[in-house]
Amino acid sequence: MSIDSPTLGGRLQGWPPFIRELDATLSVHSQYVLSGNLYDSFLAPPLDGVGPARLLPLRDLLWETIRSSGASFMVVYDPVDGLQVHPEAGDEIGDEAARAAERLLGKLKDEKPSLEGLTRHLAAVARPEENIRAAFVIDSASRIARTPTDLEPAERDFFRFCAKLSRSARPVRVAGARPKPLYNPVLWLVERPGDLPPWLTADNENVREITIPRPHLGDRQETARLLARAFGVSDVGSDAVAAAACDAFAEQADGLTLQSMIEVTRLAKERNVDLADLPDAVRTYKLGVLDNPWSRGHLRRRVLEGEKRVPERVIGQPQAVTKTLDILKRAVLGLSGAQATRSGSRPRGVLFFAGPTGTGKTELAKAITELVFGDESAYLRFDMSEFSGEGSGDRLIGSPPGYVGHEAGGELTNAVREDPFRVMLFDEIEKAHPRILDKFLQILEDGRLTDGRGNTVHFSESILIFTSNLGMYVPGQDLTTRDGGIPYASAGRVQNITPGMSYDEVEQRIKGAVAAHFTEVLNRPELLNRFGDNIVVFDFISVEAANKIFDLQFANICKRVAEEHRLVLTVKGEALQQLREWCTSELDKGGRGIGMALESHFVNPLARALFDRELVPDERVTVSGIRREGGIVHLDLQ
Repeated sequence: MSIDSPTLGGRLQGWPPFIRELDATLSVHSQYVLSGNLYDSFLAPPLDGVGPARLLPLRDLLWETIRSSGASFMVVYDPVDGLQVHPEAGDEIGDEAARAAERLLGKLKDEKPSLEGLTRHLAAVARPEENIRAAFVIDSASRIARTPTDLEPAERDFFRFCAKLSRSARPVRVAGARPKPLYNPVLWLVERPGDLPPWLTADNENVREITIPRPHLGDRQETARLLARAFGVSDVGSDAVAAAACDAFAEQADGLTLQSMIEVTRLAKERNVDLADLPDAVRTYKLGVLDNPWSRGHLRRRVLEGEKRVPERVIGQPQAVTKTLDILKRAVLGLSGAQATRSGSRPRGVLFFAGPTGTGKTELAKAITELVFGDESAYLRFDMSEFSGEGSGDRLIGSPPGYVGHEAGGELTNAVREDPFRVMLFDEIEKAHPRILDKFLQILEDGRLTDGRGNTVHFSESILIFTSNLGMYVPGQDLTTRDGGIPYASAGRVQNITPGMSYDEVEQRIKGAVAAHFTEVLNRPELLNRFGDNIVVFDFISVEAANKIFDLQFANICKRVAEEHRLVLTVKGEALQQLREWCTSELDKGGRGIGMALESHFVNPLARALFDRELVPDERVTVSGIRREGGIVHLDLQ
């Protein structure tokens, strides 16, 4: 048999590609497995060929397709409602369909759903005793079997029968537009092709699998123009402002179905949103929230105030703070990724903090969170060293179907679904398994991620911050070689940057090491490209910055002593200077190193000294001297 040429020629021009594929192959396939975007609406040409396109649900689209091939009716079965004839009786076409169905299937009224009845009716349609062209749609076919690989006896018998029926179906000739023999197709509607027993479709040329894709940009643009009628715009082509609004709507709807665009339009109408403001309605639909912190009028003022407050909090990093605030301003204005053709769905901001440990990377992340959301604890932190195993990625997005904990979802996706307006900190990103890093490609490019339960989570209103210590050390040069120049010894890792280097040199070396890690070690240059110029390099703290950090942390200790024990603690000049020299001697350990040294050289001996004496409220305690004996620090108290 051959595919009849009229179908491949002018028939069904302008219909969705999967419909044209089905229509073109009715002469060679008796069954079809349709999966993917089943519950969407689809663009179809007008009935009379004049006027705008139509948006049809899948059932209506399938009916018009087989009707154009001479079908008299379509039977639809689902496990809940049982058998129904489409179209329904009530008009001339519906009444004619009911009569043809009764001739072929008998009376269907009040028949309870069962596999036995379904088997009988499938045979009647696929092997008709009369030359009646029809189709049989099995909706929600994924729910027929408890599991496709472990069938119960009745389920196994049913699918065996369907496999045999696919080979024994009889083509039907009818007068009309397509007089050549065509099968009465059985159409399985499944969520995934694997929801049916694999042996039903494997090596079976009579069964064709067709995936229904999500709408592409062109479909969304045409749909946006149709939906513009709800706002009183009947001719978008002659209205440049309306055309631009429709194109923006289509771009913002990336990842949505056409049915979702219809729902967005309804939502916009309910909220009295104009056509030009539909992107806000898309955001509300995607995120499920009405309040948008990014649109608050005071946010710009808070960021401007942050230019003074953040440097006081993150000490000694003027370049990193300035670049971070620039990226934050870009996020507030909605200009992140503005150079791209489609940028609306990308995260609000992406930052990659790199540089020596203890220089303020995490502190700056907290400062950004406090600036935008008013609470530094609103950020969500993931220690990526916990995701070094290949399978640990399930913690982020949830386990696949069939695995333990599948219903719980993932830590990352659940958190973003609960509150999409977040700062997310991925600490020490280089320690994560490369396959886990791949999950960030879709987040950074498209601003969305699908969890283990199949739900899509949107990151378009989030700020993502990655931190890394890459660049501190790099692989050393080979020490020696065998005869012929073959290396057999290596210097291991050597320090790449040291205190005292200029910031430009530190930045150049760290960015080079980060690029080498992603391209040569991880073989993920595409991920590096997603970060772009958002790599923010932190410098070693200077002597001046170290002294400021020391003063700040020392003041915190005195404040804590006063709050906990109502003591007034002072340290005399010489003792304080000695303590300062001990705590600021190793600048490569950063502010965290200063804090650790203060704890070791001051807090521990202070606690030892105070523990041995009776504390009186409002007592003045003065440290007159500090000394080290045998590795133990002692304080002289007055």
